[in-house]
Amino acid sequence: MYQRDFDQRLKQAFPKAVLFYGANEYMIDHYIDLYKTKLDAKESMLSLYFDEWNFEQAKSYLSQTSLFGGTNLLIVKSDKKIPKKELDQLILLANKNTDNYFLYGFDESKTPAKTLTSSFTEKKGGVWVRFFEPNIRDGMSVLQQKAIQIGLDIDHYALQHLMLLLNNNLALCANELEKLAILGMKVTSKDIDRLVYSTAPLATEQLLIDLFNKKPITDTITKLLDLGEDEFDLLRSTQYFINQVFVFHAYIKLHGHVDSAAILGYKLPKQIEDQKAQLALKVKSTSLLKIFEHLLEGELEMKKAPPTQREVLLYSMLIKIQSYL
Repeated sequence: MYQRDFDQRLKQAFPKAVLFYGANEYMIDHYIDLYKTKLDAKESMLSLYFDEWNFEQAKSYLSQTSLFGGTNLLIVKSDKKIPKKELDQLILLANKNTDNYFLYGFDESKTPAKTLTSSFTEKKGGVWVRFFEPNIRDGMSVLQQKAIQIGLDIDHYALQHLMLLLNNNLALCANELEKLAILGMKVTSKDIDRLVYSTAPLATEQLLIDLFNKKPITDTITKLLDLGEDEFDLLRSTQYFINQVFVFHAYIKLHGHVDSAAILGYKLPKQIEDQKAQLALKVKSTSLLKIFEHLLEGELEMKKAPPTQREVLLYSMLIKIQSYL
């Protein structure tokens, strides 16, 4: 089900076993916190996050009688799927006792969560809730509530500017609101610019990853330009990224494996190293040559063009690159 349906469900009763997943970490944490508060389970709950996961410990916790008549709230957050047999057992245990609840927040950045939903059916006593990236209106509503809750005086335009600056990431926005509240004064867009660090570099990296994976990129380009990124900055970032993909591509072809320390002179985190290697393996040498030539020609065109035409040239240049991949 979706968030609106889940909100209606909560008005009747809190479901015993819930799978939360999707592109909105803030709302997943919001509902987990709601369970903790409404069930008064902060002292008695068991949380197992990522590498802490232990099935025997989780099963034992839900199998025991709650001490002093409290609530057994099991919270699991992970990017690895719990085996179906184990998952079904935990859902069964959550429904066996009126004091038991099981919440599973799944991070699907590595693996899609869809196959998990078959365990969280009404018949088995569970529900699943999928979240989507919030649009500006929904995000603004959530942040306005947050600001009121923490007593922060911030106007509509400053909130909108914050969302734009942090690439619509509600979790980051909420954290920044907490910090801004310490100032004890009305916060404006100028304060946001002065005190909040933009996520534009991260958004640029994501744009280029999406570019290579042939995903839609026009909205991200627009966001970056709205954040104040210059067309030439984006062009230079693209050239640098393509060059990295090329050196990864060449190294893997020569040596048969990836080693970012040998390629770049410093070691990348494993996840990023693997991501670069996957991108490099997907593209042919001839395609990389065409992309390099296209970027050089595009740079000359942009330098000759009046400022009003540079944005259009940038869009067409990046979209054309996808046709070579």
